Amino acid sequence: MTSKEFNANRLFWMSCMALVTTAMTFAIRARLELVWEGGFSLSAKEMGLAMAPAFWGFTLAQFIGGPFVDLIGMKRFVRLAFFLHVIGIVVTVFARDFWTLFIGTLLIGVGNGSVEAGCNPLVASIFTGNKTKMLNRFHVWFPGGIVIGSLVGYLVIDILKLPWQVLVGTLIIPLVSYGLLMLGQKFPKTERVEMGVSYGSMWKSILKPLFLVMLFCMLLSAATELTTGQRISSLLQDTGVAPILVLAFINGIMAIGRSFAGPIVHKINTTGMLFFSAIVSMIGLLLMSYVSGSFMTFAAAAVFAIGICFFWPTMLGFISENIPETGALGLSIFGGAGMLSTSIFLPISGWFTDNQATGQEILRYTAVLPAILIVIFAIVFTTMRKKKTA
Repeated sequence: MTSKEFNANRLFWMSCMALVTTAMTFAIRARLELVWEGGFSLSAKEMGLAMAPAFWGFTLAQFIGGPFVDLIGMKRFVRLAFFLHVIGIVVTVFARDFWTLFIGTLLIGVGNGSVEAGCNPLVASIFTGNKTKMLNRFHVWFPGGIVIGSLVGYLVIDILKLPWQVLVGTLIIPLVSYGLLMLGQKFPKTERVEMGVSYGSMWKSILKPLFLVMLFCMLLSAATELTTGQRISSLLQDTGVAPILVLAFINGIMAIGRSFAGPIVHKINTTGMLFFSAIVSMIGLLLMSYVSGSFMTFAAAAVFAIGICFFWPTMLGFISENIPETGALGLSIFGGAGMLSTSIFLPISGWFTDNQATGQEILRYTAVLPAILIVIFAIVFTTMRKKKTA
């Protein structure tokens, strides 16, 4: 299908609004963590388990859906996401205990995973010549949506003092937006199909050593970013600053950074960008684990934001550029693995809280993850450079 047969701009903005919906669910859960914990009489570990389906549900959609995106089409996945979001939002609004909250979170999580399963290969297929740049631009709307959700959460809960159900209900606005943009649109074929790479070759390509090494890195980079963001209310509650505003600040910086990712990628390439991100995110976590007061907390958060800014989309861009034959399957495996790792680290982080570790101590423990990434990315960067010069 040629670009004249589908509306590239409309499909891109549909993808962006779907990602806004996804991102707002993260911000809203972050704001309501302590509200639900107290309202439903849950421990921090139980709260972590109740929020975990947002991540492994996402993984479920990615791992099951990824192998079939080429076969059943990207449009069906975005449609599935829409309907799961609708049902999940309704169930969450009427949640009254652990299990109803768990089910609502699971439905939304699978919906979020379906967005990524459909929209990541869609963006890569529309913009084959600028994949890392456009994937970063698409993923501007993940931190962008978290900023929107954080500010709306602060307005609804902290300023207007409205019931938490009203905050969850605000998800309907971006949901309806991407539903309308999807109406009547034709979708292109995936890049793997256009390249003529066989289905069997796609499966074989995910066993390449480089893919497996970077997949492990995705586990650590995603946990560094998302576990910290999801538990921001607990981790920063002793700093004297409204944690939800820190979350909005972090994601505002991320959105700006991803908007200008193209020139940076051109100068230092994807591996260099990932190496830089690991160093700065580790420094940011360590700084946040020691500071207090508004100015120093926001300054440390800014360093952390710069560090995690490019992690997720650049990991996807790295695989799409260096192992393009993995196609939609590779992108889905990476996205699913990132969310799976977060679903594992959330209860662990909650366990530390239940056993009297402070939020800032947990931030210090989390800094181990990017420290490991620094070593791995340095090896990958050096190895790939030697191959190019050989």
